[in-house]
Amino acid sequence: MLVSPKYKESLSNRAVISLFSGAMGLDLGLSQAGLNVKIGQDVDSDCIATMKANHRDVFTGDIRQIQPQQLLSAASLSPADPFLVCGGPPCQPFSTAGKRLGIDDPRGSLFMDFIRMIDYMKPRFFIMENVKGLMSALSRQNAAVEKQYSLFPVSDKSKFINDSVLEIVLCEFEKLGYKTVYGVLDAVNYGAPQFRERFVLLGSRDNEDIFLPMPTHFQTHQDPAYQWVTLKTAIADLESDPGECSCFSSERLGYLRMVPEGGNWKSLSSEFAEKAMGGAYNSGGGKVGFYRRLSYDQPAPTLVTSPVQKASMLCHPTQDRPLSVREYARIQQFPDDFIFSGNMMSKYRQIGNAVPIGLAKALGQAIIAVADGLATIVTKRARGTNVHNKIRNAIEMGSIHAN
Repeated sequence: MLVSPKYKESLSNRAVISLFSGAMGLDLGLSQAGLNVKIGQDVDSDCIATMKANHRDVFTGDIRQIQPQQLLSAASLSPADPFLVCGGPPCQPFSTAGKRLGIDDPRGSLFMDFIRMIDYMKPRFFIMENVKGLMSALSRQNAAVEKQYSLFPVSDKSKFINDSVLEIVLCEFEKLGYKTVYGVLDAVNYGAPQFRERFVLLGSRDNEDIFLPMPTHFQTHQDPAYQWVTLKTAIADLESDPGECSCFSSERLGYLRMVPEGGNWKSLSSEFAEKAMGGAYNSGGGKVGFYRRLSYDQPAPTLVTSPVQKASMLCHPTQDRPLSVREYARIQQFPDDFIFSGNMMSKYRQIGNAVPIGLAKALGQAIIAVADGLATIVTKRARGTNVHNKIRNAIEMGSIHAN
């Protein structure tokens, strides 16, 4: 087992290096769990400004041009010192919306840079998060990308042509000796007032019994404190002072005024629906995001990078406007005093791309519980096992896989 010298000195050393940090939703949640995020990294100028505005140390630059020893040095760490390395390589290539470019898109190969960092830094744990589309994204590796990442030799070149992106990622981490577990988690089950599914992959260098965090909030629960958080709970107090806010075009606003709370384009009469939808009226799919007015009594749908796009509108439940920047931040669970830099649309984009802080905190808590050996209650009692297993299976959301 590889043990860092600093862990011999202090078991409380829990330094984190964050990659692709963005607006720091993942970083903030891990910090709330009790981890020490030493430094973040990003290439986006507005995200960098946001990190600096909130007094966070940031390493600026394109990760493809960054050497892992540079990040370690900036965090005053050596290989095998970090408790955790985390990050979410840009997810657009794997999104289930629009084109599914996979790693034919150069951005899709950034996960290999994440692996390169893990290979050199050798953290005790890692967290890699992405959109759930990564689970089914196919690899169509071309010669240019293969040459670029020749430091990861593959004996059977056909694997890079036929395997899924996920299989390639898991294969690379297996080569590095990491035990992994992965699955799709929904942030609403961890206290976020939003349905938001994210792919999460956890890794352990030392073969520890890592697991995806168990849900903390439920659709049905006898204690309201453990029920899903509704949009009203999150943002109702901002109605009279929503702050910076985009706006709908006058045409779209005219149709939205006919839509009741919780409705969408289907709430329009047939006379107006076809005019409002245009060419999309006869297209397939549920089209639930068109002319969507949110419901106060439910969690919000997944926040997108702009609340005014025709196919993914996020109209306020009771007011004729989109959700504001402050409301976006509340739904993603950012503190009210958190500062976002850039213009209004950049702020929406940064918040919309962030990991909900409640989900990030749960991930950090799960890893800490494993590290401290406190994740499981060991008991000799056998009675009731089948009942307990049924409850456990009922609350586990999505498929969970371990390697």
